[in-house]
Amino acid sequence: MKPTLENIIYLFNEKGSQLYGAEAVSQLEHALQCATLAEAAEKSHELITSCLLHDLGHLIHNLGENVAARGIDDRHEHRAIPILSQLFSPAVTEPIRLHVAAKRYLCSVDPTYWESLSPGSKRSLELQGGRFSPEEANTFINQPHAQNAVQLRIYDDLAKVANLSTPDLNHFTQFLTTTLK
Repeated sequence: MKPTLENIIYLFNEKGSQLYGAEAVSQLEHALQCATLAEAAEKSHELITSCLLHDLGHLIHNLGENVAARGIDDRHEHRAIPILSQLFSPAVTEPIRLHVAAKRYLCSVDPTYWESLSPGSKRSLELQGGRFSPEEANTFINQPHAQNAVQLRIYDDLAKVANLSTPDLNHFTQFLTTTLK
């Protein structure tokens, strides 16, 4: 895929209707809900863009829907980075790259976090390496952009509400445009 905003929007339009794992929302609905949460919290344009694009890697591969149920870690947090890093700064791409590690981090530092995860998120976490050790958690949180990755992760977990009204993809192009390199 050629790294352009038009191709990213095309990908959402073509594959965004796929189910988001075992959740009751599509990939596009999940992305829009996540970005809406960040916008409502008045987060930076970079974090809003990260929230919108964080699962783009699910739309790039051809492994089919709900690969975690088949025991596959699609490594989606890394798949889109080569494309996105040509368009956006690390302030956008690093929270995306780190959002799976942020789930592992939260499971290790917050005893209630695991219980808050959906069954699909619990299943994928195990495929992604499980909880961090205390040392891994400390290393993770002390790297650049880790705090934004944790915030993205929290919005990610909340962005699974069936039939939730959000702004459409066109609304979020303003954030994509203002965060381009």
